[in-house]
Amino acid sequence: MSQKIKTLQTIHLAICAGIIVAYFMIGNLSIDSLNIKNIDSSEIVFVAIPFLAFFLSNFLFKSQLKQANPKLNSEENLPIYQTASIIRWAILEGAAFLILFVSPKFQLLGILLIAYLAFLRPTEERIITDLQDIG
Repeated sequence: MSQKIKTLQTIHLAICAGIIVAYFMIGNLSIDSLNIKNIDSSEIVFVAIPFLAFFLSNFLFKSQLKQANPKLNSEENLPIYQTASIIRWAILEGAAFLILFVSPKFQLLGILLIAYLAFLRPTEERIITDLQDIG
């Protein structure tokens, strides 16, 4: 199981590294650029993107995990967990990219999404806990 977890960790690292590099290369990160003072009513959609991504990614993650068989052990349910995790990460990554390219004014929210994405690093304990919670 540890080899399969390492594969999942490598995928996670690649996703995190890609979005971090994009923010450093494309984003104009400075203290001034992270300051959100005036928000128009037309820009409220961009504030909602990270929250929608958070809730949608967690909802789809849990929905996908419901397909796992609670009678099987964690290693046998790992492909379902891997699919659920990749869906979750893709939504968070997509939202962070959307913020970066469409509304760079809200890069701070994108950075918070990246921090949450990094926090979701798969470990054996997390996988076992998440798979036990479905049963």
